[in-house]
Amino acid sequence: MAAFYTDENIPLPVVEALRSLGHDVVTAFEAGHANQRIADPAVLAHAVGADRALVTHNRRDFIKLHTAVAGAHAGIVVCSVDADSVALASRIDARVTALASLSGQLIRIDRQQST
Repeated sequence: MAAFYTDENIPLPVVEALRSLGHDVVTAFEAGHANQRIADPAVLAHAVGADRALVTHNRRDFIKLHTAVAGAHAGIVVCSVDADSVALASRIDARVTALASLSGQLIRIDRQQST
């Protein structure tokens, strides 16, 4: 299973669902980084220092950071906002468990389209 660091914009129900799927998840709140307006490069640096893949809804900025650091990170998972936390966690789980390694990977998780 993956080791994740979630930034402040990932809701707790998503974190709990990821944990129930067996992932090791540390939140920004648990790391003492909540409500501090920490810049995105510092958020990524914390995840890198902890050897954890970052999970965020901040797609635009972290896609740019992925390019800027040339993939020198433990993984970045950028997600569309989804009110169904369990479904979002399941999509994250499916994508990351299909990979041999998250290191240097940019993984995009899109909201499931309704039919």
